[in-house]
Amino acid sequence: MKAAILDGYDKNGAALAVRDIPTPEPGAHEVLVRVHTAAVNPLDNMVVRGDVRLIVPYRTPLVMGNEFSGTVVQAGAAAGRFKPGDRVYGRMPLAKIGAFAEYAAVDESALAHVPGYLFMEEAACVPLTALTTLRALELMEARPGQKLFISGGTGSLGAMAIPIAARMGLTVATNGSAQNEQRVRSLGASVFLNYKTQRYVDELHDMDCVLDTLGERELPDEFAMLKPGGHLVSLRGVPNGRFAKREGLPTLKRALFGLAGHKLDKMAARKGQTYDFIFVHEDGAQLARVAELFPAERPLAVSIDGTYGLDQVNDALERVRSGHSQGKTLLSIDEA
Repeated sequence: MKAAILDGYDKNGAALAVRDIPTPEPGAHEVLVRVHTAAVNPLDNMVVRGDVRLIVPYRTPLVMGNEFSGTVVQAGAAAGRFKPGDRVYGRMPLAKIGAFAEYAAVDESALAHVPGYLFMEEAACVPLTALTTLRALELMEARPGQKLFISGGTGSLGAMAIPIAARMGLTVATNGSAQNEQRVRSLGASVFLNYKTQRYVDELHDMDCVLDTLGERELPDEFAMLKPGGHLVSLRGVPNGRFAKREGLPTLKRALFGLAGHKLDKMAARKGQTYDFIFVHEDGAQLARVAELFPAERPLAVSIDGTYGLDQVNDALERVRSGHSQGKTLLSIDEA
């Protein structure tokens, strides 16, 4: 099969090589999936640069790719949840990524059935950002009626987080470029701020929750707009001791991340707020909640920025790296 492979980490962003490798054999609890569409995410560029090596120390050469949709071809001896022909989607297990390939052997616990109304291209947009959103809202202890700010919510994360949060009864505010306002409001945002003319820290106050997608430089302003006792979850900030403890990391890494995140923990503590870094795991059971939140009569609408072929994977990674994506960037792997 053909696969996109990282041969070595590069802080400047190494190019992936597309070449033939053996098709994997599913283990006892795995299913072999013919990948239809894979999604390209900022996380993939982080893996290439080695940014996540302290969290997940992948060995190279590494088949890349974190989320996908596809069709089950074969089930392992102890795998009973899916059968050949089932349409599935998922976030690849952290310990064994590999969605940028024609086939993937995936633990069945990472998978969920694709809702019947979603095309396979649409389904590939869902797993990573949906699981990230659901886990973030869980950490925030978010409740209906609360106010949530999503920083930079016009990208792929916002395209999923906004409708999920709105469907769960939260009032969602976000910011971005003016050209995205209509699209973002249609997803469920109640408040939209033009980042060129409006500073969210001046416009918004006493937010219950903040979902940060921009990183450390924005965190002081995000804490400032958060109410006392509020919760901030970051995808791009610094891992801290709370994160290391949740992940069950070794004592040395707990100490290391505790030191790295001390400044942000101290910042949060001033008003009794909490700060959490998130790095989402595979979870087929939680992913199945998407079908419950968005049944056929109230379907999920996804945003697709563009579609590339597997041999254009480096162009797709560059598109995501540019920061100009308006929705998900996809790799079309099986057009049959």
